[in-house]
Amino acid sequence: MEVVENTKEKLVLRMEANVSLANAIRRSLSEIPVLAVDEVEIFKNDSALYDEVVAHRIGLIPLKTEKAMSEKTKIDMKLSKKGPCVVYAKDLEGNASIVHDKIPITILGDNHKLELIATATLGRGIEHAKYIPGLCYYRYVLEVKSSPQIDRIVEKSTGLIRALKKGTKWFCDLNDSEINKIEQIDKDAFKDSDEIILVIESYGNMSAKEILVQACKAIETNISYFEKAVK
Repeated sequence: MEVVENTKEKLVLRMEANVSLANAIRRSLSEIPVLAVDEVEIFKNDSALYDEVVAHRIGLIPLKTEKAMSEKTKIDMKLSKKGPCVVYAKDLEGNASIVHDKIPITILGDNHKLELIATATLGRGIEHAKYIPGLCYYRYVLEVKSSPQIDRIVEKSTGLIRALKKGTKWFCDLNDSEINKIEQIDKDAFKDSDEIILVIESYGNMSAKEILVQACKAIETNISYFEKAVK
């Protein structure tokens, strides 16, 4: 396994093709405990959005999830704004850390008010999508036939991995535009290699690496539960 990129926002792994494992990791993102707003009590809302829409938008604001948090964690945040203004995520005041301050919630006109209390709790994506900490996807490293025309396209490719030529074949990661250009030259130039690229992109609740660690823990827990169930 090769770590291609490792930042807080993105983790890219190059590994032997094991689609079952990659898919298990992808699905396990919905079982990671994540902090998100679960209840919103609105006292005043003069904006053009219904209370339900405002609550929904607040629920989707990413919040930092700390390791010390548990299922008993409850964090209240207050919001009180008077227009004219744009109400942003940063206007929520409380002990929860907001990842992206500039997420707009709604717009208030002259003398319009928005007053509410939002309560954040830990939850999982199997309960609601707001608890999913990021994206996970994978694709095969492509094996591409070499030719003078194809070589020029592959050499300029901007995929997640550096194109590597072995004999008469390229091993690379191409975008749709590059694939379309090569298909016009030779429709049979492509073949899936024995490797895949696994990508995890974080919404900011936790680092991409931590998402992978927590997803693997969720898989381990499910396997242990299954083993006990069949004994």
